Amino acid sequence: MQNTARDVDVETTYRERLSPSLWVLASAAVAGPMAALVLAPVDRTLALIGGAGVGVALIAILVLSSPVIEITGGRLRAGRARIEVEWLGAPRVLFGDEARDARGVALDPRSWHVIRGGIDPIAVIPILDPDDPAPSWVLSSRTPDRLAAAVRRAQAATRSTPRR
Repeated sequence: MQNTARDVDVETTYRERLSPSLWVLASAAVAGPMAALVLAPVDRTLALIGGAGVGVALIAILVLSSPVIEITGGRLRAGRARIEVEWLGAPRVLFGDEARDARGVALDPRSWHVIRGGIDPIAVIPILDPDDPAPSWVLSSRTPDRLAAAVRRAQAATRSTPRR
């Protein structure tokens, strides 16, 4: 039986949910009072319950549907995509104007993007697999240095583990 990078280390070494900014959540919460106003002519109690339900539901949907970046068992997951860390190159961390350029004018449309508005720093991770059509992954992260370090740790752990 052949060991894979997934068998090597099944613990999560990095996990980040790219949840919406507070402004987006506050904007979603405003939908609650608007729903209450619509229901007020019908019944005040129904309006209060419905408005609170709409506000809570919208915030829950926004948070729970946020993309997750995770490194587990030698595999990087960003949103719906997954890749073994052995196929990743050295991550680059970008802040400020460099990050803005990487998300804008320098953005390669062939890359896999998990970009969240309101999160300025990004990590650009090149893909070494010649069969992969994406040349890199461009990922928003609140802690891109930790993400890059976790990728490097997972790569080192994968390289140091003997395969049978």
